[in-house]
Amino acid sequence: MSLAQDVLDAARAKGVMIATAESCTGGMVAAALTDVAGSSDALECGFVTYSNKAKIEMLDVSLDTLEAHGAVSEPVAVEMAEGAVNHAAADLAVSITGIAGPGGSEHKPEGRVCFAVAMAGRATHVETVEFGAQGRAKVRAAARDHALRLLHQALS
Repeated sequence: MSLAQDVLDAARAKGVMIATAESCTGGMVAAALTDVAGSSDALECGFVTYSNKAKIEMLDVSLDTLEAHGAVSEPVAVEMAEGAVNHAAADLAVSITGIAGPGGSEHKPEGRVCFAVAMAGRATHVETVEFGAQGRAKVRAAARDHALRLLHQALS
């Protein structure tokens, strides 16, 4: 059984609807979930907010937060996840914002990805993972899989 299937089964068992808020993964988490037949009973929607403008308009990420911390930051990840819960008929959301590569900087290296998980009635969980400069495709796949694990943990 796949991790996406496990997430959906756990969400169904708890009566929880999921939303995703993705930047560097461009919808890969939502795609993994919708690859599973019958996912519509546990997946509400996915937001792909690649630009800062989209993050602001679709998820209510604050311009002040973006200017103070940059798009690849834990504060932005938190606002993305909380915005997804607030803008969807969802109980649980995961957000992803990172630098898949190529490139990066001394302060924000390639492979740095920030995640947040927001769930109604719980404090938002946030973390940063350094996947390293392993190439765009591998960073994005690793971020997708990590986000699915975070969703599964939140439902456990």
